[in-house]
Amino acid sequence: MPTLILVRHGRSTANTSGVLAGWTPDVALDERGAAQAAALPDRLAGLPISEAVVSPLQRCQETVRPLLGARPELRVHTDERIGECHYGDWTGRKLAELKDEPLMEVVQSHPSAAAFPGGESMRAMQTRAAEAVREWNARVERDHGAGAVYLMCSHGDVIKSLVADALGLHLDLFQRISVEPCSVTAIRYTRLRPYLVRLGDTGNLASLAPHEEPAEGDAPVGGGAGAP
Repeated sequence: MPTLILVRHGRSTANTSGVLAGWTPDVALDERGAAQAAALPDRLAGLPISEAVVSPLQRCQETVRPLLGARPELRVHTDERIGECHYGDWTGRKLAELKDEPLMEVVQSHPSAAAFPGGESMRAMQTRAAEAVREWNARVERDHGAGAVYLMCSHGDVIKSLVADALGLHLDLFQRISVEPCSVTAIRYTRLRPYLVRLGDTGNLASLAPHEEPAEGDAPVGGGAGAP
């Protein structure tokens, strides 16, 4: 099955102002986020990306724009299932203010029980995103072959929940995972299990290019020799 490149959107105006943006419209990249997005084509230059799937929110659409400019042949799809968590009544509020809400302790320590007032639960967020990945895995493999690489541009909580899903971690442990703005996380899916091959990477990604020989489904004993 394919390798999924998960890109968190670049730094946004909500990130720098300490606001929980959620699905608030017109949340753009800030100056640093735009620079991070501009650097993305070079970071991904060694990867034969077959498809791009993007959250409908502006900050994700802006993040992939330079990549699409550099690769005009790349097919891009918008999928609401990888959009940000619906934070409901928390949307647009200051994080400094939310830290005193009783629910915040649940979000941090027991997120599988967290449901945002007027919004969705964190379990529902993970479920919809994981279902999207499985459907896109099948579609990309069908159209481009088992060794294909494709990209999704999404949000921090969504990506962390997908990493937890890939690792077989309970959602209650996903807050131990960190993904910075415009970082790249890569998951290689096989018939038997997924492999997390990058987590929150902000550097060069050339070694993620597919090898000439397809990867085996078994874990390498001793850790393996790494990229050629």
